[in-house]
Amino acid sequence: IHFYKRNMQFFVKKGGNSTPQEMFIIEMQGDLESRNKEHLEGKFIGDLHYTKDGTPIMIIGHHILYGKAVVLDKPLVTLEKLQVPKDGSDSLISGKNGDEEMMDLDDELETKTEYRVQSIIRKKLVFKTRPKPIIVVPKVGDGN
Repeated sequence: IHFYKRNMQFFVKKGGNSTPQEMFIIEMQGDLESRNKEHLEGKFIGDLHYTKDGTPIMIIGHHILYGKAVVLDKPLVTLEKLQVPKDGSDSLISGKNGDEEMMDLDDELETKTEYRVQSIIRKKLVFKTRPKPIIVVPKVGDGN
């Protein structure tokens, strides 16, 4: 068995003219399942709030979870992989009008791979404790 150490170098650009948005990771202990066993990707699962002292609180259905914010040792980034023209423009049609003669279509469509930073992840919200049920106690003297 041979192991080869390969150095791979790729260039990362800042996405657009704005600074990348900051995101965070939510870490929960246990399993999160829906009642009807459907997938939860892209679906609303609950509300995230913060107390006055900055403690994160997640409310899922009739349960509440208390967590804490932890700064990651090494930040993570989310990247978008793009195929861009080798001439450096952001469009495959780089300002050519219909009157100009297309000289070599292959040269025009040559692309290179580029990675753009979409967001930076510097912290995670950790929910370690078991969820507590939310119980609504009716007021005394309330006619209901």
